[in-house]
Amino acid sequence: MNIPNWRPRMKSRSELTEHERAAELVILQQRIQACRLCEERGYIPAARPLVNGRPTDRVMVIGQAPGHRSVSKGRSFSGPGGSILQKWLERAGFPPGYLHDHTYLSSLTHCDPGRNPKGDGDRRPSPAELALCRPYLDEELRLLRPRVVLLVGSMAIETFCGKTRLDEIIGTFQERDGMLFLPLPHPSGVSRWLLAPEHQELLNKALKILSAWREKYQLA
Repeated sequence: MNIPNWRPRMKSRSELTEHERAAELVILQQRIQACRLCEERGYIPAARPLVNGRPTDRVMVIGQAPGHRSVSKGRSFSGPGGSILQKWLERAGFPPGYLHDHTYLSSLTHCDPGRNPKGDGDRRPSPAELALCRPYLDEELRLLRPRVVLLVGSMAIETFCGKTRLDEIIGTFQERDGMLFLPLPHPSGVSRWLLAPEHQELLNKALKILSAWREKYQLA
């Protein structure tokens, strides 16, 4: 499938007016929703891309990929992981409902890659799928230019921070092009990593950083 005019503009976000930025983001979201590249190349049986967010959002969440619950509801982070992530935000001082009402929800791939053939959770998107969807994610970042980007799960963390151990990166952050990138573990109720007390302390450290940003940048 060829997507008409799919060539990122050269204007930076700072060169766009708020009206231009919002209009371009809407057009981008329409392109994402119309994309069927992974389906046409046989990576997934049916493409149902998810796009959730507003041009005014100042916090962006990047996960691995939407799951089947999110696709069925048409809203990212609709499963148990989303509920836990919302609780983490509340621990950082954000109000109930902030995750879905005030954050731009994105992921490395915008379609559900399906279940793991081995029956153990969701399938990780392949490098080919990631490459097809990456231009969309890059364009979302360019147009939204969020103050804070939450990298949720090891796959999102590695994409932006490189190969690393969770216990080495959780509780730290990186700043690039005026955006603050905060790694978070996957908010799964069955995550073995989160069972260790020392890992819970690293999560607490990350949430304290996020709480400080909430106050400093008036994010809530």
